[in-house]
Amino acid sequence: MAELVLIRHGQTEWSANGRHTSTTDLPLTSDGEQQARRLGAALAGRRFAAVLCSPRKRALRTAELAGLTITAVDGDLVEWDYGEYEGLTTPEICRTRPDWNLWRHGCPGGESPKQVCARLDRVLTRSRDPLDRGDVALVGHGHALRVAGARWIGLPPAGGGLLTLDTATLCTLGYEHARQVVRRWNMPVS
Repeated sequence: MAELVLIRHGQTEWSANGRHTSTTDLPLTSDGEQQARRLGAALAGRRFAAVLCSPRKRALRTAELAGLTITAVDGDLVEWDYGEYEGLTTPEICRTRPDWNLWRHGCPGGESPKQVCARLDRVLTRSRDPLDRGDVALVGHGHALRVAGARWIGLPPAGGGLLTLDTATLCTLGYEHARQVVRRWNMPVS
């Protein structure tokens, strides 16, 4: 049975420092490029009916270095828009807003959980047709892919807060007895 493979981009300077990165289009670090190549080795021999990729260069470069042929660049796969919190770490945000929780509050000047959920629901809907023909890869970003994982198994977008996702890791979503399930999550590659 076909699987939906979620691929988070390799390390960037800001992901290494825990800074919220959405619209800032950073390149991969040299470690991030090595991570992406290792993703390619882990995916070797796997054929994809479709590869959907975020338009951000960190995701595009990860797909390229992993040897994936992108079938569609999908603007709905961009990272959560952090608005005024772009470039800040969670501790920096909590200094002025101690109760802040991305999964409940979203970001001022950016997106709400409901808005991110709508985007990722559209991606999952677009993925269903090619899933009938084989595996589908989604190459994107940490928080957005966590929402996709939560939505796949019927959780609200806040369910993504329970699913950690490191850079350059693989997740597979699939079916068990016709139910949508998480088959593997946050799998590092070596």
